[in-house]
Amino acid sequence: MVTSDRNTEELLARHFEADRPRLLRVAYTMTGSLVEAEDCVQEAWLRLRGLDDPSEVRNLAAWLTTTVSRLALDALNSARARRERYFGTWLPEPLVEVDAADPADRVTLDESVSMALLVVLERLSPPERTAFVLHDVFGVPFPEIADVVGRTPAAVRQLASRARRHVEDGRPRTPATHAEQDEVVRAFTAACQEGDLPGLIALLDPDVVLRGDGGGKARTLQHIERHAVRVAPMMIAHSRTMGAMEFLAAEVNGAPGLLVRSGDGELSVLAFTVDAGLITAIDLIRNPDKLTKARNAIPPSAV
Repeated sequence: MVTSDRNTEELLARHFEADRPRLLRVAYTMTGSLVEAEDCVQEAWLRLRGLDDPSEVRNLAAWLTTTVSRLALDALNSARARRERYFGTWLPEPLVEVDAADPADRVTLDESVSMALLVVLERLSPPERTAFVLHDVFGVPFPEIADVVGRTPAAVRQLASRARRHVEDGRPRTPATHAEQDEVVRAFTAACQEGDLPGLIALLDPDVVLRGDGGGKARTLQHIERHAVRVAPMMIAHSRTMGAMEFLAAEVNGAPGLLVRSGDGELSVLAFTVDAGLITAIDLIRNPDKLTKARNAIPPSAV
């Protein structure tokens, strides 16, 4: 229970800051945008401060989760139309760390905000996505989710079940461990740098998918490309035409990926999905609006 004495705001602030990382993960997983997620969390704080009597909030964590989730659902609903008009393929904003995070944190990241999961979630309706993310990823009970989406608990259970089937269809059957994916990404980097076309094809699943997001602000693919025999030559050609390229090993949404800087300083983030030892999807994000955090992640020694 939150007390209503003179120190209430300071107490609320401490509770809120302790819960902020989880709230950001909830909003980010629901929206696929770190900017929108941060806006949702900040608005939740303003609403908490604006309550007439914060002492009425008996479960602050649940109240914050519900409030952030409602705001994220509203943001997701309003973003759907914009994403349908987006120039090229819309991909989630990547979370990039060049200096590897504590391995103990990777399980949480892998399960809640992996790029592969976020791409699959884009195929769901906003209510389905909300039900799945809150229940299956963050363990929120169905009655609380019902308050977020305005449905009955039984209807929410059906939404989550339907979403779960879509997600399972899109997930790797034999996902790589962190070490296995790191090895694959290192081999991918070497093949691109050396122009080793046979070696690169051998790393790719025959039906690999290549998606590019430039948002009309950076050169990239306008359409999704498929099949190793097409994707591999494109990746090598891209490496050659971008001039002297610097490949930085990075954690992209908790999994090994790449931060690539071209000779003219333009950034690209590559996220990989690895299944049964082969790369099944490459997500190439070049839209500069989505790479502000990635740019800040580059250590000074690499600038």
